[in-house]
Amino acid sequence: MSIAENIAQVRANIAEAAREAGRDPKEITLVGASKMNDAAACREAIAAGIDVLGENRVQEMIQKLAENAYDGAPLHFIGHLQRNKVKQVVGKVDLIQSVGSLELLDEIEKTAARQDLVQDILLEVNIGEESAKSGFAPAELFAAAEAALSRPHVRVRGVMTIPPADADRDTNMRYFEEVRTLYVDINAKLFHNKLEYLSMGMSGDYADAIRAGATMVRVGTAIFGARHYS
Repeated sequence: MSIAENIAQVRANIAEAAREAGRDPKEITLVGASKMNDAAACREAIAAGIDVLGENRVQEMIQKLAENAYDGAPLHFIGHLQRNKVKQVVGKVDLIQSVGSLELLDEIEKTAARQDLVQDILLEVNIGEESAKSGFAPAELFAAAEAALSRPHVRVRGVMTIPPADADRDTNMRYFEEVRTLYVDINAKLFHNKLEYLSMGMSGDYADAIRAGATMVRVGTAIFGARHYS
């Protein structure tokens, strides 16, 4: 199937999951996770109406920016971001989805201040509290959100999570529901219910994430096909 056909199928699945949850499918933003796909594939996704493109790797993103791969769609950075690469991302993307430490938050603040701009971000929750994964522990999220509010050159737009890869479906759903509860809490108490994005769900579980309340899903292989790692 073509990228356009895959996007149409994903949108149909999104619509079905949203309806099952009593939601409007238009509430769901579809991010095409374009890691390891070339500029032509990105352009094909944009032509097919993808809402957003998302990149995981800084160097790949910079190369494709030079090739005008993302013209016509917003660009998000969705992968682990090292502090020494922040300057290559801030101001280049519409949203950084993976802000999971105070140190990274501070680096983004400093870089955005030097560029005299406000960088939109999501706070990443390490919902499984995995030692090898970045992100704020659930108990740390409220304080992290307060810290972000005190930094004038970042703007929190919501929350992102990636459950443990080995979680079964029931556990995955529980994780999604826990993150939604955290999101609703900080939205009401700190952000006057103005947050927009609860970014949860990837190719294998985006329908369940929508049923649990996700407003944004990050879909790679179901759109672009299997990645071939060398």
